[in-house]
Amino acid sequence: MAFEGLSDKLEAAFKRLRSKGSLTETDVREAMREVRLALLEADVNYKVAKDFTAKVTERAIGSKVTESLTPAQMVVKIVNEELIELMGGTQARLASAPHPPTVVMMCGLQGSGKTTHCAKIALMLKNRGHRPLLAACDIYRPAAIKQLQVVGEQAGVPVFEMGTSDPAAIAAEAVKLARDKGYDYVFLDTAGRLHIDEELMNELKNIKSQIKPHEILLVVDAMTGQDAVNVATAFNEALGIDGLVLTKLDGDTRGGAALSARAVTGKPIKFVGIGEKIGDLDDFHPDRMASRILGMGDVLSLIEKAETAIDRKKAEELEQKIRRNKIDFNDLYEQINQVKKMGSIKDTLAMIPGLGKKMQDVDVDERQFDRVQAIILSMTRQERENPDLINPSRKRRIAAGCGQQVEDVNKVINQLRQMQKLFKQFGGKGSKKRLKSMRGGFNGLEFQ
Repeated sequence: MAFEGLSDKLEAAFKRLRSKGSLTETDVREAMREVRLALLEADVNYKVAKDFTAKVTERAIGSKVTESLTPAQMVVKIVNEELIELMGGTQARLASAPHPPTVVMMCGLQGSGKTTHCAKIALMLKNRGHRPLLAACDIYRPAAIKQLQVVGEQAGVPVFEMGTSDPAAIAAEAVKLARDKGYDYVFLDTAGRLHIDEELMNELKNIKSQIKPHEILLVVDAMTGQDAVNVATAFNEALGIDGLVLTKLDGDTRGGAALSARAVTGKPIKFVGIGEKIGDLDDFHPDRMASRILGMGDVLSLIEKAETAIDRKKAEELEQKIRRNKIDFNDLYEQINQVKKMGSIKDTLAMIPGLGKKMQDVDVDERQFDRVQAIILSMTRQERENPDLINPSRKRRIAAGCGQQVEDVNKVINQLRQMQKLFKQFGGKGSKKRLKSMRGGFNGLEFQ
C-alpha cells in the first residue's frame, strides 16, 4: 500500500513528540529532521523535502506551538496543512469544454499505463453520465490499437481507429465523429517511447497544434519515483502539460512521486491508478491523501466507494426483505459482489481512521469471498431461497460441487443464520428508520 514506510516513520517521529509534556524549539527542529529523512527515504525530491520541513519549522516556532497545551497535535496539524499544500491544495478537475466534445490528449512513456488509463478515465466519466470516445493514435507499438479496443470493451466505451494513418489525421476524424454522434469527451491515446526523444515530442507537438486539445494529461508510473518527476518535467517543458495521472500508486510503498510531482512541475495530479482492474482509479484529493499519509484514514473516499458500489434499487429490495425477515443466500451472494466492487478489502478498511496502521500486518484472504460465492452457486435455486432444505446429504453434494469441505458449507449456513437473527430485530414498527443505516448490505460481515 502506498506511503506505508513514510507513514510509519512520521508516526514514530510524532510519537516521540507526544511523549513530552512540553516542547522546546530544539524538539521541533529534531522532529523536523526526522521528517525530512523520512521524506527522502520515501524518494521525495531533496529540494521539496528541505523546503517542506523548513516551512513547517518556521510555522511551528513562529506560531508559538511550544507554548500550547497540546504542542504535538499542533505540529501534526501544521504538517497536515503543509502536506495538502505541497500536493496542490485542492482537487484539480478534468477540463470541460463549453462546446463539446472536450478533447483530452493522453501522453507518456511506454509501460506507464497510458492506454489502460485512457479507458479507466473514460469509464469513470461514463459512470458519471458522460459519453466518452477513445481514439487510437498510437500507430507504432505492436498491438497498441488492439489493446485499446480490449480495454475499451471492458469499460463499455467505443474506440475509433483508422489503422496506421497519420496520428493527427486520426485525432481530427475522431473529434469530427464525436461532434456528429454526440460524444462529449474524446481521449487521444498517443504513441509512447521507451525514453524521451525528439521524434516523440515533435509528433505530440504536431497533434497539439492541429487538434488544440482542451487538456493534455501525462501518465507516469509512480513506482519509478524520482524518474517519474523527471519525465513529467521534460514533457512539461517540451509540450506544456495540464495535469498528471499517477499509475501503480498501490504498488509504490514510498509515494515520493505523489509528493514531489506537483511541487517540481507546478502541474496538478488529477487521477491516481490504484490497481489493475478497469475500475481501479481515483480522483486525486490532496487533503485526503495527506490524511492517509498521517494515519488519519480517508472517510470521504470510503463513502464515495460505497456509494459507487451500492445498487440503490437492490438496496431498497434488500430493505424490504429484511423487514419481512426473508434474507436468503441470493442476498448474501449479491452483497459480497457489492463489497468486492469497492476494491481491496484491506485497503478499504485502511481508510477507516485508526485502522490504517493496524491493517498493515493483517493477512486478509480475499479469496474467501470467492469460496463463499462458489458454495452458494453450488446450491440449487430452491436451496438458495430456502436454506432449511439443506440436509446432510445436500451439504455433501454442495461441497463436492464446489471443491470445498462440508464444514465450509456449514460455516456459510451458520453465517446466514446469524444474519437472519441479527436482522430479525429490524422487522416491525419503527424498522424503516433503523434500516436507513443498514442500506448497502452486510459490509461488516466477517468471513472466516
